[in-house]
Amino acid sequence: MSTLDMSSALREISGYLWVALWLIWLVSARTAKPTVQRQSFSSRLVQNAPVIVAFTLLFAHDLWPHWLRRRLFPESDTTPMWVGLAITVAGLGFALWARFRIGNNWSGTVTLKEQHELIQNGPYAIVRHPIYTGLLLAFLGTAIVHGDVRGFVGFPLVVLGWGLKMRTEESFMVQQFGDAYLDYKKRVKTLVPFVV
Repeated sequence: MSTLDMSSALREISGYLWVALWLIWLVSARTAKPTVQRQSFSSRLVQNAPVIVAFTLLFAHDLWPHWLRRRLFPESDTTPMWVGLAITVAGLGFALWARFRIGNNWSGTVTLKEQHELIQNGPYAIVRHPIYTGLLLAFLGTAIVHGDVRGFVGFPLVVLGWGLKMRTEESFMVQQFGDAYLDYKKRVKTLVPFVV
C-alpha cells in the first residue's frame, strides 16, 4: 500500500470510529430513564452550533477555503496520522467507558432523569465530565489524522460548544444534588485530572 493510500485509509478509519460512536449513542439512548427536566431549545441551539461547525470543519474537506485545507503535516509521513488515530481511539474509548458507567442517567441533551443518580466512580472519579474529556481528545486526535488547518480551527469551537453544555449540566446537577455535587466539584477536576 502506498503512503497516500495509507493516509486515505487512516482518515477513513477515523471517520468510521466516529460513526460507530454515534450509532452506539443512538442505540443506548433507548435505555435512558424518563426525563423530568430538559434544557431549553435555545440553550441547545447555542451549544450545538459551534459543535456542528467544528465537525463540519473536521470532516467536510471540500466546503472550506484553500487556506483551511492547508496541511500541517506532510502526507508522505504517516507517523502523525498513526499517533492521531491512537489518540482518537483512546478518547472514544474513555468517552464510551463514561457513557456506559453513567448508564440510564445519560442523555444527549442536558436533562434530569427520574431518580437521577450522581455517579462519582469509574471515569467520574478521574474527571467530572469524562465523556467530554474523551470526545475532546478524540476530536484532537482526528484533527491530527486529517492534518489540515481546519481541524485545529474546529477544536476551539468544539471546546466552546461543549464548555457551554458543561456549564448547563453543572447548574442542573447543583439544583438536583446541592451540597453533594458542590463537594464532588471541589474534589474532582472538570476535564483534565489535577489541572482543569
